[in-house]
Amino acid sequence: MYRSRKAPVIVLDGPAGAGKSTVAREVARRLGLPFLDTGAIYRAITLVMQRKQIPPVDSGELRETLEDFSISFSDTRVFVGDEDVTESIRTPDIDANVSPYSALPAVRDALLGFQRSKKEFGLVAEGRDMGTVVFPDADLKIFLTASPEQRAQRRCSERAAKGEPSDYEETLRKVIERDRIDSTRDTAPLKPADDAILLDTTGIPFEEVVIMILQYAEKNQCTSA
Repeated sequence: MYRSRKAPVIVLDGPAGAGKSTVAREVARRLGLPFLDTGAIYRAITLVMQRKQIPPVDSGELRETLEDFSISFSDTRVFVGDEDVTESIRTPDIDANVSPYSALPAVRDALLGFQRSKKEFGLVAEGRDMGTVVFPDADLKIFLTASPEQRAQRRCSERAAKGEPSDYEETLRKVIERDRIDSTRDTAPLKPADDAILLDTTGIPFEEVVIMILQYAEKNQCTSA
């Protein structure tokens, strides 16, 4: 039973590598709310488009593919149709190519209704325009960030844990370039909502970040009664 009359919507926006997905998933778990991983959605679209060799430009082929696109989640797994793409969408190649597809108005428009339809029972969503475009009336908006150096190091650590090679300097360059693309694109650029809480996690342990957001959630009456 929630204190507010409607189930709460909590959004975490921020740049690549800020830890949004991991933090948002844990916040959702502790609050007993569904988790919407929008980053996985855009990554899955990128994977599908690359497999079909459809470039990141508006075209009839791209729009047709978007119409047939189907994504679903089961716990921490991501499915496109019946295929489990959880690992396939978390590769350096997808990292390097997701921004151009995400910047396309056709892609963002196609996903807007899908994302908004998930808020009926409340949710915790992460992304880049959750608080500014998708859920402008969210009960709590957090803009989660960290230094480019720490975000690059996180990416390298994630790949090392999977046994994948990574180069820190190249990863840092890609993080900075993606920041530039995401923040300067015409459609839904990366920026904090006017009423978002800015949270720089540089040097802050994961558990402390989660606790801080839970405290903000309680203050905004987004927690269980």
